[in-house]
Amino acid sequence: MEKTLTISYREYESMAELPEEDRNLMQHALGATESAYVPYSHFRVGAAIRLGDGTIVEGSNQENLAYPSGLCAERTAMFAASARYPEAAMEALAVVGVNPKGELTEAAPCGACRQVMAEYEGRQGRKMRILTYLEGGKIRVFDGVECLLPFIFQAEF
Repeated sequence: MEKTLTISYREYESMAELPEEDRNLMQHALGATESAYVPYSHFRVGAAIRLGDGTIVEGSNQENLAYPSGLCAERTAMFAASARYPEAAMEALAVVGVNPKGELTEAAPCGACRQVMAEYEGRQGRKMRILTYLEGGKIRVFDGVECLLPFIFQAEF
């Protein structure tokens, strides 16, 4: 039996088209790229999470010579948010990449980050919107991690 999987998302032509709170979140993610520690790849990634009360928590990728001891920007931000605000729901997460030439470029959460997002969604009992920067300045918005990670490994909460 063959089945088809459909992934829903919205695409905006530029950050200017986003609602103000999402535009602000993307700007925070862009700002977070400045704190990335990337002496090996020179590929900076910034992430920003908006909590239910409007608080924004940033994270950036952190590399380490003993690969894979580093950590992605998304998990850095999620873990910081959970540690500092353990009862707050994560409403939205934005991700922005900057290539070694210093140009904005596409960056999407890796599989490990997607699984961590799924765990937080399960714990908080609600979906997290995910915004990713695309080549040419477009923005892609997903309503929940299942759009990025179908067939999620789930635990009961």
